[in-house]
Amino acid sequence: MAAPRVATLERKTNETSISVSINLDCQPGTGNKQEIDISTGIGFLDHDSAIALGTAFKQALGEVRGIRRYGTGFAPLDEALSRAVIDICSRPFCVTDLGIKREKIGDLSTEMFPHIFYSFAMASGVTLHVDVLRGENDHHRAESAFKALALAIKEAIQRTGGDDVPSTKGVL
Repeated sequence: MAAPRVATLERKTNETSISVSINLDCQPGTGNKQEIDISTGIGFLDHDSAIALGTAFKQALGEVRGIRRYGTGFAPLDEALSRAVIDICSRPFCVTDLGIKREKIGDLSTEMFPHIFYSFAMASGVTLHVDVLRGENDHHRAESAFKALALAIKEAIQRTGGDDVPSTKGVL
């Protein structure tokens, strides 16, 4: 039986106090119930939360062995369609093209969306590409981008049943 991939992290700054607990193995059929409880005061995560979440993700994943490593997710939301591609590789990089036109969605400045993805990628050590392929409604564009990332992560962290490092170099 593989070790559980869990982590808990607290991040305190002059501006925020964040507590993150993550379990990467609470997918359907595992018997582990998924619980989501986010309260940042705004409808989407802010960049400090993304740093904490990325750090907890990296800790929970541990040594990158016996996983698929690469993941791709496509997520529609009404007329919007987004694609996210992730490589769990210890080479943090992030490219986003969200095409959002509005200055704000709710109380959140839309310039924060690319920053959220960037902060998560840097803190977790992944290469991440997130693109909104189409859509007119900026809320739908943003939400589908986050959902696409969730699907890509789900695919990339799937266990392969082996214990190998998913790299021809033998190290990540």
